[in-house]
Amino acid sequence: MIPFIDLKKQYQSYKNEINSEISQVLESCQFIGGEKIAKLEDELCKFTGSKHAIACSSGTDALLLSLMAIDIKPGDEVITTPFTFIATAEVISFLGATPVFVDIDEMSYNIDPSKIEEKITSNTKAIVPVSLYGQPCDMDEINQIAKKHSLKVIEDAAQSFGATYKDRKSCNLSDIGCTSFFPSKPLGCYGDGGAIFTNDDDLASKLRMLLNHGQNERYKHKYIGINGRLDAIQAAVLLVKLKYFDKEVEDRAKIGKRYSNLLKSDSIITPYIKEDRTSVYAQYSIRTPNRESIIEKLNQNGVPTAIHYPMPLHLQECFKYLGYKEGDFEVSEKVSLEIMSLPMSPFLSEKDQDFIVEILTK
Repeated sequence: MIPFIDLKKQYQSYKNEINSEISQVLESCQFIGGEKIAKLEDELCKFTGSKHAIACSSGTDALLLSLMAIDIKPGDEVITTPFTFIATAEVISFLGATPVFVDIDEMSYNIDPSKIEEKITSNTKAIVPVSLYGQPCDMDEINQIAKKHSLKVIEDAAQSFGATYKDRKSCNLSDIGCTSFFPSKPLGCYGDGGAIFTNDDDLASKLRMLLNHGQNERYKHKYIGINGRLDAIQAAVLLVKLKYFDKEVEDRAKIGKRYSNLLKSDSIITPYIKEDRTSVYAQYSIRTPNRESIIEKLNQNGVPTAIHYPMPLHLQECFKYLGYKEGDFEVSEKVSLEIMSLPMSPFLSEKDQDFIVEILTK
């Protein structure tokens, strides 16, 4: 069976270095904070060009901490997309604020900037665009709208770490950028992990306190915070993977483009990547009206698939209180019925890719 994401082959490729880095943490017994975390944050700054990189416990906590840092409170409104993983809107609701959804662009699947301004009210405090499937959003347009209305922008770059937008790295395109190091992400650790990026010294200082129980010094707490620290063992894994990440991003791009070149079919819509940006293909997602039959055919031949995402957030039971209904976000609803993801990793061989394409097109 072809793996959906080949983490095993990746581990085998870097095994000795990863084991060595983990052993150093075990020998030091410095499991929280310390040298590995500091080194990882420094390397993440260099990679993104961001002034500050703050390692944290997950991509979800990165978003939560970012909202806390800009003082999102009950009664506030935060604009985001209904077509994403639940974490994006979940953290807004968790803080008592209201997620306000804006439909997506049908070609990129990212939030449609032309529909944002009409949703802004006196209660709007921030915009959280999601750089879905590995491609950054239209960040210049979004930042311009935010500036006009004195709003903060938090890029949810959980799927786009390593991608570029007009020659700038995702995570360094707005007031705050957040990413996830969940194992299946383009840069993944061996558990949960994430990072927050900003060029604002004050925000960075506050974020560091918030993720450590609001402490400004030991046992002195300036803010109500959380335990949002990243484990040193996860930092050790990421330090090794980051050394090879540029090459993996290149390989992802080649495999993504090859998929698109091979999948020439009237019944399949391949990913559309805008000319001024790149994608890290966190997923290689196609659209087809024949999704169920294609999934069954692939699975019968040992090819795993996934659906990212089968139900938009505005139709989820937990968000029923927001009062949305079917038909409110037609593009998100349409895409959710047709979207499906194929096996994708830097280690996907041409032979396996040819096999997948053959099944899809025969």
